[in-house]
Amino acid sequence: MKKITYGTPEKYTPAVFCENFSYTETEITYPVDQIKFKCNQRGCVLTLPLGSEEQIYGLGLQLKTFNLRGKKLIIRPNADPVAATGDSHAPVPFFVSTAGYGIYVDTARYAEFYFGSSKFLTEKEEPVGKKEIASSTEQLYAAKNTGDSNISIQIPAARGVDIYVIEGKNITDVVAQYNMLAGGGCSVPEWGLSAIYRCDGRYTQERVLEAAQKLREDEIPVGIIGLEPGWHSRAYSCSYVWDKEMYPEPQKLVDGLRNLDYHVNLWEHAFVHPESPIYKELVPYSGDYEVWNGCVPDLSMEGAREIFASYHKKLVDMGIDGFKLDECDSSDYTGSWSFPNLAEFPSGMDGEQYHSLFGTLYMQTILKALGDNPTFSDVRNAGALSSSYPFVLYSDLYDHRDFIRGCATAGFGGVLWTPEVRHADTKEEFVRRLQSNVFSVQCLINAWYCEVFPWLAHDCKQEVKELLELREKLKPMLKKAFDKYKETGIPPVRALVSDYSDDAETYNIDDQYIFCDDLIVAPIIAGENSREVYLPAGQWRDYFTKKPVESGRFTVSTDSIPVYEKM
Repeated sequence: MKKITYGTPEKYTPAVFCENFSYTETEITYPVDQIKFKCNQRGCVLTLPLGSEEQIYGLGLQLKTFNLRGKKLIIRPNADPVAATGDSHAPVPFFVSTAGYGIYVDTARYAEFYFGSSKFLTEKEEPVGKKEIASSTEQLYAAKNTGDSNISIQIPAARGVDIYVIEGKNITDVVAQYNMLAGGGCSVPEWGLSAIYRCDGRYTQERVLEAAQKLREDEIPVGIIGLEPGWHSRAYSCSYVWDKEMYPEPQKLVDGLRNLDYHVNLWEHAFVHPESPIYKELVPYSGDYEVWNGCVPDLSMEGAREIFASYHKKLVDMGIDGFKLDECDSSDYTGSWSFPNLAEFPSGMDGEQYHSLFGTLYMQTILKALGDNPTFSDVRNAGALSSSYPFVLYSDLYDHRDFIRGCATAGFGGVLWTPEVRHADTKEEFVRRLQSNVFSVQCLINAWYCEVFPWLAHDCKQEVKELLELREKLKPMLKKAFDKYKETGIPPVRALVSDYSDDAETYNIDDQYIFCDDLIVAPIIAGENSREVYLPAGQWRDYFTKKPVESGRFTVSTDSIPVYEKM
């Protein structure tokens, strides 16, 4: 790994706020002398070589795209990333190549990446290729491999930047080193790997306890109960005060859930309502734009962090050991509800930089409130160098294919992702969604708008029970993978190309993923009773039947989820 500084880097970058940052320089063979740097009117530009056979992955959690070769992406936090443009709940300026290297660009700006640009005009001695006439717009605008080309990176506003070039034997090795740069993976308590059930936001204290008791009576193994916005006296923006009518005795509620052997998680966001006890204290530490009539605290400042964390410690002392940090992926591209990029914060950051760092700073502040209490919580934005924080990403979007793709892409960027289950149109869809959810880092049933258990509508309680019992059996394996993640930086869930970077058959597989080192999971979508599976060279067996399975490509039909175990 080697750090290279170009120009004058900005004051505020992810590395500056990475509490566990750990850089050790080693020798590399990457042709650093071929990296070009310049400044222009829009900021600064890096140009790097790109070999004709290289395939590129990364830029954080990507739900709409996978192999980035030939694509242009702008990494922006966006609450609703609906196209393959780079927008993400967790944009990370780090990419990896099948050529055995990765590059981390230490910026909080909305950087533009062109993977395969033909930057320089040259006199062509031979024809580029024969004429081809497209018959569809997909063919017309498809990415085309022009052989050796360039990676071009534009960093807005900046006049310089630090980059980190990392080399490894495969993508997994490179990603692991990047995660160790951030202090390694996160420490996760085993209870945090149990299923989470988030109750309807309209539930009263009594309804929450009734639902929790019913889950126990039905022997459905749920370990964590989540409360949605209704627990606040004000929710958009947030008061962080229990609603007296819906939750008249909050300590009794928490104690009751604890007595039923549940852990308790509270929803919130960091836009602070004027009625909140901490509002007046936070105003001097807040940006110059409100969101939902609430202030936006600058959590990069110690004063703001202390106020916010100290208040939340009171909730922790009640027995709360997890939080769902919503809307910190806010952008002004979705309904214009958040602060704009031109906002100014008292630390000196602008809105663009704060959008990029918001989730990380929010997680750090909540961890300060939790102290030594272990957690495995949720967050809607986690940017660069955030692998050491025990928070999992989720989305308000709900396409099942995209959710599966997220399981594959999250591992490229040091972030965690859950393909959560909320509702379904059919029994088949609910079961198929829960199958993939069980084989993910966090098993989350987010019923925040479901008045009754969502499986009751489709009469699949028994299937749900069996799948959540399977999740319980998987917990020791997953805990071992997380322990390895913390120690080595190797993600517990990752794409096939990550481990098998020399196998060209894996380069575009975004609907299978490696789970806990030795399993390959190949979810099936509702409406499709079969699918093609690819197993790389090696010895494999069916996870459920233990029967040997040949490597290579084959078609499988099953009501279960195809899972294969390395022998």
